[in-house]
Amino acid sequence: MEKLFLNILIVLAPVLLQSVFGERWRYAKSPLVMGLLYGIASCLCLLFSYRDLNLYWDLRYVPMIIAAIYVGPVAGVINYVMIIMTRTYLGGDALWFGYLSMTLGFLIPFLASFKIKTLTGTARIKAAILVSLGPLLVMLAILLSYSAYAHEPFQFKLMPAVIVFGILLILGTWFSAMLQEINEEHTKMKVQIQKAEKMKTLGELAASIAHEVRNPLTVVKGFLQLMRPSEIGKNQQYLTIAMEELERAETIISDYLNFSKPKLTKLESFSFSDLLTNISILLTPMAMKNAVELTCHLEDNIYIYSDRGQLQQALVNVIKNAIEATQANGEVKVSSMRLVGEVQIIISDNGKGMSKEQLSRIGHLFYSTKDVGTGLGTAVTIRIIESMNGKIVYESKEGVGTTVTITLPLKQN
Repeated sequence: MEKLFLNILIVLAPVLLQSVFGERWRYAKSPLVMGLLYGIASCLCLLFSYRDLNLYWDLRYVPMIIAAIYVGPVAGVINYVMIIMTRTYLGGDALWFGYLSMTLGFLIPFLASFKIKTLTGTARIKAAILVSLGPLLVMLAILLSYSAYAHEPFQFKLMPAVIVFGILLILGTWFSAMLQEINEEHTKMKVQIQKAEKMKTLGELAASIAHEVRNPLTVVKGFLQLMRPSEIGKNQQYLTIAMEELERAETIISDYLNFSKPKLTKLESFSFSDLLTNISILLTPMAMKNAVELTCHLEDNIYIYSDRGQLQQALVNVIKNAIEATQANGEVKVSSMRLVGEVQIIISDNGKGMSKEQLSRIGHLFYSTKDVGTGLGTAVTIRIIESMNGKIVYESKEGVGTTVTITLPLKQN
């Protein structure tokens, strides 16, 4: 019992070291280094194990499970090799049974790591605990097999020890996985805080520049409007082009101002399906021009209380991006449905899609997947939805398409 509790402290040591020094240690994400660190923990568990029936009872599998699931298969393999080397050093009559036990105990978390890596939070902790039952069952099977091989009757007095061993194995896996999730959540929160501070600074800078540039543009636009009626021929054509470019510049400046601090100035109650229908009518000519089919499946009698103009701008940006990302003869689908206390809008296309790296940068200022684009439209859309206490989620796969899910609160009666 004392050695098993010592094993628990050993298996927690790598996670605690990663928690304390992870942010300042550049090798904290290295599969090789972390595999060695967790391998050392497994080896120490084996060295400080208790021995009965020529078998070693310890928590060597806990660091292996955590390494394979949270660091990766490479770290799991390194851990496995180090355990095999340590077990070979210790020797014993049941060495080959030990090899078999460790190999089977390794294959379970190794194969499971490819599936579990897509999970997060509580789901991943539960999966790690479930995986820890594999080595436990393997140990029990090896114990029974060795008793039969050595022609020794199974000693039922060992059952309490087996049960305690299983409880400590599950407890060690649960606690290690929970600490890993806390570490990852802390890291994500720090990144989000840094991103928020960066966006705040960029927003203030953008607002300042936009405000200063808008005034001279207004003056130039006014003089051009006065000049245009008196000009004929090429000059009038040039003035028209200049006016259009000024209007485009004003649109970009307005986007910067909205990004800096979207203002919900005109709050009203309105039909959400009517708003989406109007947007569909507005963007249908653009879809037809790009040979893209725009379809809507809208649920009626959904009312929200918000700024209609700002919401329209956000939805137009998303649907417009979907149309532009879809090749000829493609399709963009817009649907809405009522949920409990909120409405969900799903905008999907079967266009070129995005890679994981591109998807992670969506909403960043000055980043766009278009050949010509500032990324302002998407950034403004996200800020508007968030200012309405809503959520927007992007999902995409290269060559398959993109799905944008927007959730907004319904009007409270």
